[in-house]
Order: sequence, then C-alpha cells, then structure tokens
Amino acid sequence: MTLRHILLLLFTLCPLMHLSAQDVENVPAPDSVGVNADVQETDSFTIDTAAFRNITDNILHQKRIRRDLTTFRPDPIRAMWLALVLPGAGQFYNRKYWKLPIVYGGFLGCVYALTWNGQMLSDYSQAYLDIMDSDPNTKSYEKMLPLNYSIEGKEERFKGIFKSKKDTFRRFRDLSIFAFGAVYLLSVIDAYVDAELSTFDITRDLSIQLMPTMLETERTDMRHRQTTPGIQCVINF
Repeated sequence: MTLRHILLLLFTLCPLMHLSAQDVENVPAPDSVGVNADVQETDSFTIDTAAFRNITDNILHQKRIRRDLTTFRPDPIRAMWLALVLPGAGQFYNRKYWKLPIVYGGFLGCVYALTWNGQMLSDYSQAYLDIMDSDPNTKSYEKMLPLNYSIEGKEERFKGIFKSKKDTFRRFRDLSIFAFGAVYLLSVIDAYVDAELSTFDITRDLSIQLMPTMLETERTDMRHRQTTPGIQCVINF
C-alpha cells in the first residue's frame, strides 16, 4: 500500500469520526433517502477526494524535487557562460568546489609572474637607457651591480648584459600574459566538459573482458562448417 492510498483512507475515515450525536439523529431513514441524496453524497465525496488527491500530489512532488536536487545535472552551456563571465563560476555551478583553489591559484600565479617580470623589465630597460646615454648623472644601472662595484672600462660589456636582460624579461612578461589567457581558457573548457560529462556512466558495470571462444568458419566449398579456437572481446555497459 502506497503513501497515497494510506492518506486517502485516513481522509475518508476522518468525517465519520467527527460526527456528533445531533448529526446522527438528523440522518434520514434508509427508505426516505432518494436518488438525489445519493448523488449529492457521491458528488461531495468525489470533490473531497479530488482535493485530497491534489494535496498528496503536492507532497509527492516536493519529495521528487528533493530527490532531483541530489541528482543534479548541470547545463553545459550555462556552465560555459558562467565561466566566461566570472572565472571559477562554472566550477561553482557544477558543484566541483575542490577545483576553485586550482583555478584561482593559477590566476594568482600568473598575476605574480606578470608583475615580477614587468617590474624587472622596467628596471633593466631604464638601466640600459642610462648606460647608453652620455649623461653622467643617470646611473640607475648601479642598483643592478654589487655594492661599490665599478664598471669603468667595461661599459660595452655591461651594455650587452643589460640589453640581454631587458629582452629576456620582456619575453617572460609576454609568456606570463599568454599563461594568464591559457588558465582562463582552460577554466572555461573544464566547466563545459565537466558539465557535459556529468551524465556519463562511470559505474563498475563498465568493463572489457577478453575470453577464449570457438569461432565458426566455412570451407571453400560452402557445404561444411568447422570451428577454430579464438579470443573474443566482451564489453559490458
């Protein structure tokens, strides 16, 4: 007996349990009850039953909603757009909260690399400009050298060193920008693929087995059949 049948039975018995003595005295004799009374009682019982059925349907619907929440299936398109608008929002929508530190950690690492390489590029660029000009007051390059270190007579060598450092940190800065874009793109792809594969069956029933078997073959005259040992591949899903 289901929950609906139990509630329906209780609802039909409740009016009988609440009848007062005056209601019992006012009940007409069996022979005085006409066809119209039977129709009215049947109609009232039908209406009450229909209303109670709506209540039970609502209760069962709420239980079904709770069950659906436990088997959440994300929408891949929505997850992709959320990840495009706000990095990490796609992973949050897919309820893969453990991926958020990875995503934001990647962004923070790229920001740190971009800031560091940009600052070093600025310093070495200014040092290269100062060592290349003829103004003796512009000596910012001395900050790049050990304390009390003199480059007198080694200017040409350090010009090449500062130029090489400047070009190296410019390349690192550009790579940091590309890495930032790559992390952003990977977060979007991960959100979409993760939502798309949320319905993929990964139960233990999926397996591949190799087992020996006897394969039927035919002779060239097409009249006699014979068998030969072989191996077959069985896929369970």
